[in-house]
Formats: sequence, structure tokens, C-alpha cells
Amino acid sequence: MTDREPDDHEFSSGQGFGDTYEGFDIDPPELSVDPDKVDPVDSRVITDMLDDENLASEEVDAEQLLDVGISYVHINRHEQAAETFERVAMFTDDDRLAQEAWTNKGAAHAELEEWDMAIGAYKEALDVDGDSEHAATAETNLAYALWESGRTEQALEHAERAVEIDARFAEAWYNRGFFLLERGLAEDAVNAFDNATRLGFRNPDILEEKARALEEIEEYERAERLAEEAEELREQAEEDLIE
Repeated sequence: MTDREPDDHEFSSGQGFGDTYEGFDIDPPELSVDPDKVDPVDSRVITDMLDDENLASEEVDAEQLLDVGISYVHINRHEQAAETFERVAMFTDDDRLAQEAWTNKGAAHAELEEWDMAIGAYKEALDVDGDSEHAATAETNLAYALWESGRTEQALEHAERAVEIDARFAEAWYNRGFFLLERGLAEDAVNAFDNATRLGFRNPDILEEKARALEEIEEYERAERLAEEAEELREQAEEDLIE
């Protein structure tokens, strides 16, 4: 198979970006935005309303503000999302919420390919707590940001750390496999992909990566079968989309 570019790799964007939050409400009651005075599409609304001179920290509902940041993500306004998540981390006294906010801020910067900013945000998340529920997500996303920045050795270290924190985090195993394969450790990569699959992570991307690893260790028949299965899954997904 031919060499793959970084953008070919489908990477986990973080558990904080799930589909739990629906809709985009620019006017949560805690922010008291007057629609007659504020343009609801003004990207500066959230940060201006939360300026220290306008709103004290005890008046901010940080969880509501986190919802606003996630809503920005859903409409692909990642710059505004990053600013909002930083405000969440600034105003909350809840370490869990602060860590989720920093992790999501990193993911928002990653969407903008602002890798240094993403790395900084993920490190802030890990500084809050290196072993919590969001730490594995922060570690695996930090690994990818480091890889995009050319720091491949550090990337693998953080990918390893992600699965140490949460051995049942399927995407972390997939990402670990990807980095191992990039380092030429194809057999170890196959094992990592197998773990991800056993944990329910099965899509065309992982099948293609595993096929590439199998080809590296000269298991050509298995590699061909997986590549064919990956293609079938892609075709089925396209058909489902058309329907």
C-alpha cells in the first residue's frame, strides 16, 4: 500500500464532543443576553458578556456555558468554541468540568489546525488530573497534536499513556495502533487494532489500518480480506447516505 498522509487518519476528537447537547441557544438565562441589544450571530457575545467587569464568576453557570461551547462546535465555529471553553475553565471551581473544558478547547484548536494551542490545552487538562475520566481522551488527543507537530516520539508516549489510564477506551487503542504502525511496529499495531475492535470500534478506517499492518508483516491474504471488507463498509455507508 502507498504511504498515507496525516489527514488520512481519522482521529478521536474527544468524548466531550458527543451528541448529548442539541440545538444552539445564544441566550441561556444565566447570561442574560438582551436580543434587542445583541446580534445573536456576533461571535464576540459570549466573551464580552463574561468580561470580568460585566459578570462576576459566581454569577456564571459553568455547565450552561460548556453547553454553549459545544453548540459552537456543532455549527463549526471552533474559534468561538475555544474561547468559550477557556471561560468555562476560568470560572468553574469543579475540576471535572475544568478538565472537560480544557480537553474540548484542545479539540477545537485541533479542528483549526492550531496544534501548539491544542497541545497547550490538553496539557492544561492533564494538569488538572492525570487519571480522571477525561484524562485518556486528553492523552490520546495530545498524542495526535504532537504527531501533527512532528514530535512523533512524544506522540507514541502519550498514546501509550492513554490506554494505561483507560484500557477500555477503544479509540485510544486504535490511535495507539496507528502510531505503532507509523514507527514500523506492525505486529504490535495489529494487537492494538484487535483490542479496539473487541471493544466495539469497527469501521473502514481501522480495517484499512489493520490491513496495512498485516501487509507489513507479510500476511497478505488477511490484509486483502480486510481491505475488501473496508471497501464494502464504505460502499454501504454511501448507499445509506443516499437513501
